[in-house]
Amino acid sequence: MTDADEERASPREWDAKAYHALSEPQFAWGMRVLDRVAVAGTERVLDAGCGSGRLTKELARKVPHGYVVGCDLSLNMTQAAAKTLGATANAVVCADLSLLPFHGAFDLVFSTATFHWIRDHDRLFGELRQALRRGGRLEAQCGGGPNLAAVHARAEALAAEPRFRRYFTDWEEPWLFAFPSVTEARLLRAGFATATCSLEHTPTQFPDRERYRAFIEAVVMRPFLSRLQTAELRNQFLDTMVEGAANDRPPYTLDYWRLNISATTL
Repeated sequence: MTDADEERASPREWDAKAYHALSEPQFAWGMRVLDRVAVAGTERVLDAGCGSGRLTKELARKVPHGYVVGCDLSLNMTQAAAKTLGATANAVVCADLSLLPFHGAFDLVFSTATFHWIRDHDRLFGELRQALRRGGRLEAQCGGGPNLAAVHARAEALAAEPRFRRYFTDWEEPWLFAFPSVTEARLLRAGFATATCSLEHTPTQFPDRERYRAFIEAVVMRPFLSRLQTAELRNQFLDTMVEGAANDRPPYTLDYWRLNISATTL
């Protein structure tokens, strides 16, 4: 098995190089979230799910007299994020957001495009609350509500076909797309003093077949492709998904819904 095959087989690992190159939609959404974060410049910030560090670097620019800790479950991502940040006073750690090694350490937790990959949001929000100091804030965005419902339904129908079925006998969705009211209730139960959440519709169209295929391979279809043992099977799965997207109206479009999250502690 090659290194690439081992990464595909690991649910926690990502192709950081591909994600860094292809994640323009996530970066654009993240910059909008960052724009709504008012800071004094001295804050201690946790970037929860830092990925390859593109937004972590922008966060660091906003707190020149504070510091940022990027945190990600993927070792590949944390190594890429460390390179993106370069030689600074900021740091990157490889850790599970559901079991954080921090207590009362941060003024702000920032996160984008991450929380939906964690199924236990009650535990997640409890850990984030413990990581914050008194008067701390959580500003985040992740997939929510009907996020990617059509493409996931297409993939699950394909996984049920005879040529793929045996690889998905114990399939469970690895994501959780929550709705605003449910998330607000979870945040308050976790100990946050205030919680405000909303859904934002952000359908994203790709310019051509090649760009769409590369994106869903690196991001959206990762959990499905990790089940398939050969490059031939993975290519068959991807090709069929792309053919379906070509016939959509508009073609090569992912129906993204973002869950915006703002919460504070006492």
